[in-house]
Amino acid sequence: MHKSNQSHHLYGFTDLKTLNERGPVVISHGKGIYVYDIHDKKYLDANSGLWNACAGFDHPGLIEVAQKQYSKFAGYHSLFGRLSEETLELSDKIIEVSPFKDGRVFLCNSGSEANDTMVKMLWMLHARKGNPQKRKIITRINGYHGVTLGAASMTGKPYNGEFQLPLDGFIHADCPHYWKFGNEGETEEEFSKRMANNLEELILKEGSDTIAGFVAEPVQGAGGVIPPSKNYFDLIQPILKKYKIPFVADEVICGFGRTGNLWGCDTYNIKPDIIISSKCLTAGFFPMGAVIVNKEFADEFTSVSEDAEEFPHGFTAGGHPVGCAIALKAIDVIINEGLLENVRTVSPYFHERLNEFNEYDHIGETRGIGLMAALEMVKDKKTKEPFEGHLNMGDKVANMSIDNGLICRPLGPAIVLCPQFIINKAQIDEMFNSLHNTLKQAFN
Repeated sequence: MHKSNQSHHLYGFTDLKTLNERGPVVISHGKGIYVYDIHDKKYLDANSGLWNACAGFDHPGLIEVAQKQYSKFAGYHSLFGRLSEETLELSDKIIEVSPFKDGRVFLCNSGSEANDTMVKMLWMLHARKGNPQKRKIITRINGYHGVTLGAASMTGKPYNGEFQLPLDGFIHADCPHYWKFGNEGETEEEFSKRMANNLEELILKEGSDTIAGFVAEPVQGAGGVIPPSKNYFDLIQPILKKYKIPFVADEVICGFGRTGNLWGCDTYNIKPDIIISSKCLTAGFFPMGAVIVNKEFADEFTSVSEDAEEFPHGFTAGGHPVGCAIALKAIDVIINEGLLENVRTVSPYFHERLNEFNEYDHIGETRGIGLMAALEMVKDKKTKEPFEGHLNMGDKVANMSIDNGLICRPLGPAIVLCPQFIINKAQIDEMFNSLHNTLKQAFN
């Protein structure tokens, strides 16, 4: 631990009381799925940085591409009709590997920026087509879409109340978490039907002609790795089509392999109009986000942008040539160097080890898909009663894991695991064996 935490750094998403007691962990370097602090202590990072370092922390091909691109062309914007060849190549490649047969891509610097961009695109499109009242954005409770004002308003987490968010017009529908929100005696299929009915009622209550778009993650990541209930997306998609509401799939976490398919949309048979991407797009080697739109939306949006003369929006570093070169390589690494195949190969064993925790008296549910999972801690397994908030069980377990050389993430009462796509069975054993030891300590 680094005790000189009274530095000039301002910490985000950090338990400051714990920080003051323990100090930060200052990371100096990484090798494969491991990171090392300034005291050379080794940690297995079971969170892939923040979902994004899917190829590990020192992939030689990604490092080489970055170095070469910095030597060739170190930086440029993608505004005013001037952009690098790498920017064009990446846009073409993203459409090529996307679920869309054709479309267009807007590049920015993060998932938050991508979601804010998407909202502005929807607002501009609807207004230019004579429907300025179509401004409401429906997302879901426990959904996470970022931290900028629009993205934070979309995020269905209570902590955004600190900023008096959400902004007007951002509405949160039900969270499709059957274990937590299912009624007694209700089957999972019945629960999904209720979720769909509730969504339609919400649309009618708000006025379908006021809804600009519906945004959902295939799997709610920062909500605690919540896969959708059975048939959920099959039931809600016809409702969105019925009321002509664009469907935006937030693939920031799920995209580029996390669920075992290249896209979470493929995993759950989602047919979106727009896809939001980030994180594994560059394998964590460069900040980047992308708004990917299908051909129909692209044609409509291009037309209204021409009418307005331009889409008055963009970022200085959006489409940065170094980032684009890295993203092109990252996509190649995931698809052609066996990373996606490895996710599929090791996932069954990953979930076999995960299921061992169902034997614990204080684990209410294990859940996940591909290489993303969560363990939900409870005070009472039968009643699903959570631990009292003051116990901070998530933070307690995460801090004890750090002490034991394992980095995992607390999300409320859940512990989240999302290891790198290069992980092998021996490392899966190392990860889960360490977590077993930590939980035995925590629950005793």
